[in-house]
Amino acid sequence: MKKLMLGNEAVARGAYEAGVTVAAAYPGTPSTEITENIAKYDEIYSEWSPNEKVALEVAIGASIAGARAICSMKHVGLNVAADPLFTASYTGVNGGLVIMVADDPGMHSSQNEQDSRCYAKGAKVPMLEPSDSQECKDFVKKAFEVSEKYDTPVIVRLSTRISHSQSIVEICERSEYKLKDYVKDPAKYVMMPAMARPRHVEVEKRMAALKELSNTDEFNKIEWGNKEIGVITSGIAYQYAREAFGDVSYLKLGMVHPLPDKLIKEFASQVKTLYIIEELDPFIEEYVKTLGIKAIGKEKLPIIGEYSANLIREKIFGQKVETKPVTDEQIPVRPPVMCPGCPHRGMYYVLRKLKLTVSGDIGCYTLGALPPTQSMDTCVCMGASIGGALGMEKARGPEFGKKTVAVIGDSTFIHSGITGLIDVVYNKGNSTVIILDNSITGMTGHQHNPTTGFTIKGEPTKQVDLEKLCNAIGIDRVRIVDPFDIKEFEKVVKEETQADEPSVIISQRPCALLKHVKFEGPIRISIEKCKKCKMCLSVGCPAIVDKGDHIEVNEALCVGCMLCTKVCNFNAFEKAGE
Repeated sequence: MKKLMLGNEAVARGAYEAGVTVAAAYPGTPSTEITENIAKYDEIYSEWSPNEKVALEVAIGASIAGARAICSMKHVGLNVAADPLFTASYTGVNGGLVIMVADDPGMHSSQNEQDSRCYAKGAKVPMLEPSDSQECKDFVKKAFEVSEKYDTPVIVRLSTRISHSQSIVEICERSEYKLKDYVKDPAKYVMMPAMARPRHVEVEKRMAALKELSNTDEFNKIEWGNKEIGVITSGIAYQYAREAFGDVSYLKLGMVHPLPDKLIKEFASQVKTLYIIEELDPFIEEYVKTLGIKAIGKEKLPIIGEYSANLIREKIFGQKVETKPVTDEQIPVRPPVMCPGCPHRGMYYVLRKLKLTVSGDIGCYTLGALPPTQSMDTCVCMGASIGGALGMEKARGPEFGKKTVAVIGDSTFIHSGITGLIDVVYNKGNSTVIILDNSITGMTGHQHNPTTGFTIKGEPTKQVDLEKLCNAIGIDRVRIVDPFDIKEFEKVVKEETQADEPSVIISQRPCALLKHVKFEGPIRISIEKCKKCKMCLSVGCPAIVDKGDHIEVNEALCVGCMLCTKVCNFNAFEKAGE
C-alpha cells in the first residue's frame, strides 16, 4: 500500500516497521511530528521528556537493555543532548539506537542556523540524510541495522523541507524485534577513564569500518548523466540540484558521515566540472578538497539560509528567475503576533508600563520583543532567561536587579530553567522570575509536559506543582496571579521586584487556543464613547485596528478575552451584536 506522508510521519512509520520499543523526545519544530505520530502506535512506548538530554538518556537506557530505541529533536536540541551523545558513541549499543535531528536552514522557527553534520563528525558516529519521505522511512529502518551491526548510535539528519514536505511512501508490515539479552558489562557501559580508553580504540576501528561501508553501500550512489558536469549533493539539496542542473551526473550521498573517499574519487575522475551543492556549512566540500579534488561550492553558493532550484540557477548559471506576484494589489506585511486572547499579552503590557529590563526565553512569549509591546531585552536559548537575569544583577548591582525580571514558560522552566533558579538561590541573587504557566507547551503545537498532568497519549499522570517546586528550591516568595487582572499583576510585580530576596511570580492563565478555553464572544467599540486615546492599542491585540479616523474591533479575530477593557478609561467597549 502507498500513502502520501510528511517526512516526519514517514520517520515514525519507519520506527514502527523496524520494531522500535521505546521513543523519547522533547517537542521542537521541525521535528515535533515524529514523536506525535509514533505515539499513535500502541506497540511503541513513547514519551515527551523534560528535555532532549533526558530523552536521549532514556533511549540509551532502552538500547542497553536490548530494545530498539529512537530519540528525536531539532538541531538546537542536539546541543542539549550532546553530553550523552558523545559518551554513547564510546559505549555503543545493544539494541539499535537512532537519533533523529531536524535542522532548520533559513531559521523558520529557530534562534540560529546550525549544521548537525558537525556533531556526527565530532561525536564519531555515522549520519544518514534522506532526500524524500520514502527515504525517511527506509533510512530509519536501515539506521537500526547499521547501529546494531557496527555497535554505534546512528544520527539521521532531516531539514525543515524534508520534515514538512509530503511524498509517496510504500507502507510495510511491522517486523517484530526480539529484545536482545541484557548482559552486565561494566567495561562497555561504565565510562570511567580506565574503561573509556579502550572504548575509544573501538570507536576508531568502527569509523574505519563505516568508511568502507560508505564506499560500498547503496546509501551513496552515482547517477550517471552528462559527464560535462558532476554534482555531489545530499538531502533536500539533491532535489534542488536535479531541478536546476537537469541531465548531468550526480553522486547522491545518503550517508554524509563518514564520507565515501573512494566513491568520490571515482566520480570526480569521470566528470569535467564538479559542483558541490549543500545547505549551510561546506561539510562535503571541505572533505572533497582534502582529497585533492577541485570542486566549485561555497565560492558561488551561500553559506546562509535555504537553497532552491532558482537560487542554484542564479548563482551557478547566472539565470535570474523573475517571480510574478500572485496579485497586483499591495499586500500588507503580516509579522507574527501573539494570538487574540493570549495570556502573555497582559503581562507584557505591565512589564512595558513599568519599564523593566526583561531577560527572555524561548516560546510564544518571545514575540514580546516585537512592537507594540517591545518588552523583551534578551533571548538566547532554552532556560537562559534566569541565569541571564542573575548575570545582569551581578554585573550592575542589586538596584539594577530590582528593575529586571526573567520570563520563562512552564515547559521551558521544566526543560532547563530549574537549575537557573537554583543558581539564583544558591548564589544569593535577588532576581524576580515570572513563570508563564499557560497549561501547555504552546509554541510547538500544544504538547503536554510535566506541568499539565497528562502524558503524550493523554493519560492522566502526576502533575508538577510549580509553587511547591519553587519553595523546595528555596524561593520563599511565590505569587500566583492572573495576567489579565492587570492592576493586581502590576501590584505584585512592583512588590516582588522591590523585595530583598529572590521571588517567583506564576503568571497563570491557559492558552487561548486550548479547546476547553471559552470566551464570551467578540466585542466592539462604541463610536460615541470612544475618545480615540488609543490606550487599547497598547495591549497589542491584532483584533484592534486603527482606521485613522476611528478605532474598531475586527470581530472575526476577537475572542472576547476582555483584556482591552481593562485599559480603557471610558468604558467604550460593548458586546458585539447588542
